[in-house]
Amino acid sequence: MQSINIIVMVRNVLSVVLGYTIFVISSLTLFKFSGIDPHADPSMVIIIITMLYGALFSFLSGYVTKRISQSNSLNMNFILSIVMAGFALFSSFKSEGNHWTQILAIAVFAPLTILGGMSKHNWKTIFKKK
Repeated sequence: MQSINIIVMVRNVLSVVLGYTIFVISSLTLFKFSGIDPHADPSMVIIIITMLYGALFSFLSGYVTKRISQSNSLNMNFILSIVMAGFALFSSFKSEGNHWTQILAIAVFAPLTILGGMSKHNWKTIFKKK
């Protein structure tokens, strides 16, 4: 029984780490190859492009987290969301310049990881009448 608990714990930790890794690598890739400065004042077009791109990968991060954790709950997705928002908040205190990317991460991307965990299969369970 104890070995099963250890496997579940490792799977849960791995799910959050991989979910966060997907988000970070996608973000770094966007800024590296597009030439967008994440701390400069952005145009509205840059904000929209970044929001759409980040939303896609945040949703994917949540989906991957849910699939790896193999849980019936969204607990690992909530943890991933808190980790993302926490690092964004920490980054906003430590970095100079405009903080628009951190605001997007806290207000849009972190919550979308929870939505990513709500696969089509789980909608019935989440909104089931009691």
